[in-house]
Amino acid sequence: MLNEIIQDAEVRMKKSIEALIEHFKKIRTGRAHPSILDSVQVMYYGSPVPLQQVANISVEDARTLMISPWEKQIVPDVEKAIYKSDLGLNPATNGGVIRVPMPPLTEETRKGYTRQARLEAETARVSVRNIRRDANSDLKELLKAKDISEDEERRGEDLIQKLTDKYVAEVDSLLEKKEADLMEI
Repeated sequence: MLNEIIQDAEVRMKKSIEALIEHFKKIRTGRAHPSILDSVQVMYYGSPVPLQQVANISVEDARTLMISPWEKQIVPDVEKAIYKSDLGLNPATNGGVIRVPMPPLTEETRKGYTRQARLEAETARVSVRNIRRDANSDLKELLKAKDISEDEERRGEDLIQKLTDKYVAEVDSLLEKKEADLMEI
C-alpha cells in the first residue's frame, strides 16, 4: 500500500512537469520553433484539427517558420487559425506556402513573458505540493485504519518529501532555462 501511494504521487508529479513543459512551449522566445504552433487548431472539413496534422511545419531561418499545408485549399483556413491563436503572429501566404515571421521581442515583452513563465512554474510547484499533501493524508488514513505502523508512515512521508524536493528542483531548473532563453537577444 505504501508503495502504491508513492508511485501514484510520482506519476502525478511527472504529469505536473509535463504540463509545465507544454505551457512553456506556448511562451514564445525570439527564435522560430515549430512547437510554438502546437496549440493552433485548423478547421478541416468542419472539425478542429491540430495544425501538425494538416501541414508540415519547418524552420526556414532563425526567425521564420514555414508551413506547407498538404492540401492547397486549406491554406486560408491555416492562415486564419494562426491569426486567431493569440500568439501575436502575422502569417504571410506565398502560393501554397505560409511563412510566419517571429517578431523581435522588446525588453518589455521579454519581461512580461518571464513573469508569465514564473507564474506557470509557481503553479507547477503548488501542484506538486498538493500532490504531496494528498499522499501524506492517504498515509495518515492508513495509519488511522491501522494498516501501517507509525514508522512506515514516517518513512513514507520522508520518501514523498524527497520526491517533492526532486520535482520542485526540476521545475526550478526548467524555469531557469526558459528565463535564459527569453532573455537571450
